Amino acid sequence: MILPKKEHLRHYLTNKYWVVIIALFCAVLWGSAFPVLKVSYLELKIAPDDRSAIIVFAGIRFFLAGILIFLITMLGLGQTPKVRKTILPQLFLLGLLQISLQYFFFYNGLAHTTGMKAAILSSLSTFFVVVLAHFVYKDDRLDIRKVAGLAAGFLGIILINSGQNFTFVFSWQGEGFMILSGGVSALGTILAKRISQEVHPFVLTGWQMILGSSLLIVVGLPGLQPQAIVFSNKAILLLGYSAFLSAAAFSLWYAILKYNKAGEISVYKFMTPVSGTILSALLIPGEHLAVNMFLALALVALGIIIVNYQRKVPEENLLR
Repeated sequence: MILPKKEHLRHYLTNKYWVVIIALFCAVLWGSAFPVLKVSYLELKIAPDDRSAIIVFAGIRFFLAGILIFLITMLGLGQTPKVRKTILPQLFLLGLLQISLQYFFFYNGLAHTTGMKAAILSSLSTFFVVVLAHFVYKDDRLDIRKVAGLAAGFLGIILINSGQNFTFVFSWQGEGFMILSGGVSALGTILAKRISQEVHPFVLTGWQMILGSSLLIVVGLPGLQPQAIVFSNKAILLLGYSAFLSAAAFSLWYAILKYNKAGEISVYKFMTPVSGTILSALLIPGEHLAVNMFLALALVALGIIIVNYQRKVPEENLLR
């Protein structure tokens, strides 16, 4: 496979239409993880309350994804994964935030709350990023337009996850952990924006996954019971796809994040729970689309249009 030259690659990462396409593609990839993970747990024979097995499975997934990214970086882009020793502490912090802590809180929180609440609260990371960007970047301030767009998008997320089982009971290990997962993810996104100015996005993603997943595996292995994870041919295929979607989505996401405002790009993450719900309805027996879901899609799309109206892409250094 012949990849585009640096100038052509930069064109795709700064052209507003391609940025939208890439961002939505990333959202669909992340959304596909929901049904894939549900099927994976069944194929791997992982018990819902076996936290060690879940953490180790997540670690294996992201470790493989990190290896895949490094292979693409070296063989496809001709880049070396080597980085300066002085940048390693920042990469470790990013891996700790974006992989280790985020998915520790996410998986443990998911085990103590309803699926609808988890989907709603997981989208809070987008709002957190927009708010944090307001304080971190001078050219990424909150305004009425962004607030209105976020409100429309978040209302859509609530609508798509509403139903007769929706409750407002708060659990620290459930809803609290999901909120912490979103907060940690937002901090990681802001940090990634900063580091991406010094490190190639693919190298950045590879290192954060290798470091973060290694910590997950180290933490999960001591409590892993024999036969807690059983690999079948289908399970291996699902694991391979999970690694691919993580590698592709994270790499492309950080690539467009390098040239675009963090707050505006992160708004597209509203599409992740939307696509996840649609794909779950299509791939998982017993789940069906309803009228409220189509209305939610319209609200989320409207929110994206409002937030990105008259958007300007900043000129920055060429992608190394």
